[in-house]
Amino acid sequence: MAWKVTRTVRVRLSVPDDRKSDLHATNTKFQYCANRTADWAWRYPHEHCVTSKSEAEAAIYSELRHETDGLHANLVQKAIKRATDDIGNCVDRLAEGENTSKPHYDTFSIVYDKRAATYYRDKVSLATVNGRVECEYDLPDHPEGTPHGEYLLNEDYSFATSTVHYDSEADEFYLHAAMEREIDVDRPEKAEDSRVLGVDCNVDDHIAVTSTGKFIGNADYLNHQRREFEKRRAGLQQTGTRSAHLTYHRIGDRFGRWSEDYLYRCSKELVAEAKRHGCTHIAFENLEQIRERISGGKKFQQWAFRALQEQTAAKAELAGISVETVEPSYTSQQCSKCGCTVEENRNGQRFACLDCSYTANADYNAAKNVARKLALKLQRGQKSSAGGAFCQYALKSGVMTVNATEVASDAYVSAERESTDKPTASAVGS
Repeated sequence: MAWKVTRTVRVRLSVPDDRKSDLHATNTKFQYCANRTADWAWRYPHEHCVTSKSEAEAAIYSELRHETDGLHANLVQKAIKRATDDIGNCVDRLAEGENTSKPHYDTFSIVYDKRAATYYRDKVSLATVNGRVECEYDLPDHPEGTPHGEYLLNEDYSFATSTVHYDSEADEFYLHAAMEREIDVDRPEKAEDSRVLGVDCNVDDHIAVTSTGKFIGNADYLNHQRREFEKRRAGLQQTGTRSAHLTYHRIGDRFGRWSEDYLYRCSKELVAEAKRHGCTHIAFENLEQIRERISGGKKFQQWAFRALQEQTAAKAELAGISVETVEPSYTSQQCSKCGCTVEENRNGQRFACLDCSYTANADYNAAKNVARKLALKLQRGQKSSAGGAFCQYALKSGVMTVNATEVASDAYVSAERESTDKPTASAVGS
């Protein structure tokens, strides 16, 4: 099975001084096309918005080509696509009851594919309103171990549609190079070859807990950093001076960048834990509708469950590990040993089963339930002459083997119970 993976590398461009104005002029026309498309396609609340790139091109492409004389035809198409894609995302948010507004484009960001740019390992040739400009890459002296060496200079990766950005403070241009690679993944297609790592995500205490007893990240610290950042931005807004205004815009979404890096490190730990235990799958709870189900507190509304899952999935691809989600109901209330499911089983971070007296960290107990749900899901999709198949999921002291032939529902049966905190040889499997 071949999988396509994409990695983005940020590389500084050496743009000739006399050609910088050409890139700025190109960006102005590119953003004009995107805004014109957004104005045409945004029909809310009176009509349905247009999210089809082909429909938008049929209606306004010729006009935009005439109005932006000199702009490469492919850049006009890319601007139309950017606007219709963003409006599609807005429509999705409106459908979920979230507030949103028509997209507006006023920053430097131009989308280039191989028709408007020619990519090399040491430079790129970009189409502008005044012909092409050739820009060399500003690479580190020793790129080994850096994203430049691992992806940009790696012949196993090829260039895909990328973007050019401009840092006004430093007066520097950057290429966000999208590097693609197809890899052959020796992915288990049979349930009996599968081993699952369960992950429970949290808004308090640890960010993620695995079914192997690994506690990753600090959610309380992340929430504290968010509060401090928002407090600072609010203070700058209230000050009202020009200096405060400039500082407010300079720090921008600094917390967003910091938290993205923090979650990146957490996802890296998750994949490393899965690899260490020989897991073929990582299981998360499906938390798409979490904002409708949990508290309205800000820390809940802003929590980046999706970001953590997406970053984990991106890294897992390279390791040949599949990331999937399961229904989250009752994972925090169900005993991972006997299956007793009552709300009183959980008291804060302590899980104590009222039926069998099993005790554990509540998030660790939940992570085991998440792993088991995916194991059952894999089994039910497995066809065999015996009518079922075995599957394993990773635990703190080994793995648990689950037999699909003995599972009629998601209720626990004795053959699947974890008899001790340290499973016996018969329960552990290979």
